[in-house]
Amino acid sequence: MKVVITGGAGFLGKKLARRILQQGTLVNAQGKPQKVNELVLFDVGRATGPGLEDPRVRTIAGDIANSATVQSIVQGASTVFHFAAVVSAGAEADFDLGYRVNLDGTRNVLEACRALGTNPRVVFTSSLAAYGGDLPPAVTDDTPLTPQTSYGAQKSIGEFLVRDYTRKGFLRGTAVRLPTICVRTGLPNKAASTWASSVVREPLTGVDVVCPVSPETVMVVLSPRKTVDAFLRVHDLPPDAFGPGRTLLLNGIKVTARQLEQAVTTHAGNRKVGKIVWEHDPAIQKICDGWPQGIDSARSRQLGFEVDRDLDEIVRNFIADDLDEQMKLVKP
Repeated sequence: MKVVITGGAGFLGKKLARRILQQGTLVNAQGKPQKVNELVLFDVGRATGPGLEDPRVRTIAGDIANSATVQSIVQGASTVFHFAAVVSAGAEADFDLGYRVNLDGTRNVLEACRALGTNPRVVFTSSLAAYGGDLPPAVTDDTPLTPQTSYGAQKSIGEFLVRDYTRKGFLRGTAVRLPTICVRTGLPNKAASTWASSVVREPLTGVDVVCPVSPETVMVVLSPRKTVDAFLRVHDLPPDAFGPGRTLLLNGIKVTARQLEQAVTTHAGNRKVGKIVWEHDPAIQKICDGWPQGIDSARSRQLGFEVDRDLDEIVRNFIADDLDEQMKLVKP
């Protein structure tokens, strides 16, 4: 089985790749485990890092908006995890880039899968940014999509494309509407939600960090561990399990920026921790305030998708899984 991960040099792409390599198999179209003998990690730069020096792995750098390139990497694939995207604030700041990557790139992936003629499995990552405006206290499986940003619009369109290509029998697609993933490793990026990881990650590595939102700002979060678990479970279930929308809204836990700050203190141990500096950015605050303040997905629960017990578990898992690697990024 050949598996492709677009955005494969990113945090979640590499996490998923390592898990697939460790597991060794994925469920095929007949519902039976099949050995993964080729794993392609595609991104704007080549994926590197521990666990990826494996003969089954091919790393390719290229442009997701180039249809010929995407056709070539997807050739022969049984499964495509489509993660490649320009993040929220980046897509809002650069309208053309956001649509080129997030819409044209997604269409390229779906067209490449369609051209295979083999009905491949496709898992597409969407976002809570698909919601916005006047929202209920918690969005549900039936809450309409009302995006208020370009990124949210692009992800919403991607969901509808996955649904329609699946309806036509070109592929077996599912969109996964993700909460904010916390705690991510790496450096702060242009995502409006990047602070949710930064206010934990940077202080625990002894680095000061600026938080651009108020301490009371709410974010619904899910750990990387639970997210990768969800990707694999989504892949192995038939698209029909997710209803006619072919979309799964993942549950998460609700935290505030202040609670994230307090979690750092709780788990600091003997570490010298960095400071959190509160510098309000109205543009980031507006984007975050427009996102859901809670999630209540009955479908996700019924299908057995798990959430983290609490914020302490999320931070403990970050320390166990990723803090050592993060420390390497900040050492002089």
